[in-house]
Amino acid sequence: MEFRKTRKDDLPEIMPMIHEAQQKFRAQGISQWVDGYPDAETISSDVDKGESYVLADEKEIVASTVISSRQEVTYRTIHEGEWLSDADYLVVHRLVVKEDRKNERLASLLLQKTEEIAEDLSIMSIKIDTHEENLPMQNLLKKNSYEYCGVIYLEDGSKRLAYEKKRKVEASV
Repeated sequence: MEFRKTRKDDLPEIMPMIHEAQQKFRAQGISQWVDGYPDAETISSDVDKGESYVLADEKEIVASTVISSRQEVTYRTIHEGEWLSDADYLVVHRLVVKEDRKNERLASLLLQKTEEIAEDLSIMSIKIDTHEENLPMQNLLKKNSYEYCGVIYLEDGSKRLAYEKKRKVEASV
């Protein structure tokens, strides 16, 4: 499995995964990603910023995410809790896995790769938010030792559950 930065020519494989997720959310009555977001322009912008990554298996893209070191404006205020850390952090956005590859722990692999990037950059914390009805994502985060920290509100006022994971540092001998 290859983990790499997304290229513009990957978009035709990424967008169908996003459309599958949008349809699934809509069918489940989850109001996340149902208004056309994220669209190809959003993903293209992520690529331009160097923040979009994919997992590819034998030249087929099977998962995608954004890993950014830009500090989120909407993370400055957290309600009903607090962040684990005030230090710099990586943030994960737009994590999506190809529907027919969902049971292969690819989302967990993307989170593991995020931790490796954090380690390379000496960043101690990773933050992510999700819709309160997106139970599969919440379960994924718990399985990967992310802690629920509270509620944040997106710029459009949408409520999101906020999670954080602090990296463990190995003591040197």
